[in-house]
Amino acid sequence: MTFVTPEQNQMPMNETSRKTLEQVVEEYGRYPLEAFEFVRHGLNQTVHQIHGAAKAKQETACHVSGQQLSWGLRNYAVHRYGIMAKTVLYHWGIRRTNDFGKIVFAMVESKLMQKTDDDDIRDFDNVYDFDTAFDPPPRPETPPTQMFRV
Repeated sequence: MTFVTPEQNQMPMNETSRKTLEQVVEEYGRYPLEAFEFVRHGLNQTVHQIHGAAKAKQETACHVSGQQLSWGLRNYAVHRYGIMAKTVLYHWGIRRTNDFGKIVFAMVESKLMQKTDDDDIRDFDNVYDFDTAFDPPPRPETPPTQMFRV
């Protein structure tokens, strides 16, 4: 998946025009604008993490798979929201990786993102379990004898 900037979107007049993110949210109606913006920014972050600076590279050189994007969005959420990441995503109606796929493909259909012929919404199916992927790491246990040393 790659995000299409306005400069990249040079379509002939007879093709369907690109919609704004707000139009996509209004038409799709399942997720709020914040969820779409999160996915868009998370895609940029994921591409940067995997491919480095993308300015001089062709779009195909900056492609990420659905699985890579799902993990990238998990990491972006944890970085941005910390231990509240799962709560924020749940608030937006995102409860599994399939929800990321639905948002991505809504943007693909609206010409806000591009996909390759190999990309499929099923690439987002059950990439990881939300209940465990966003759990904070366990804290090391302190022996009771060391808890109250004076």
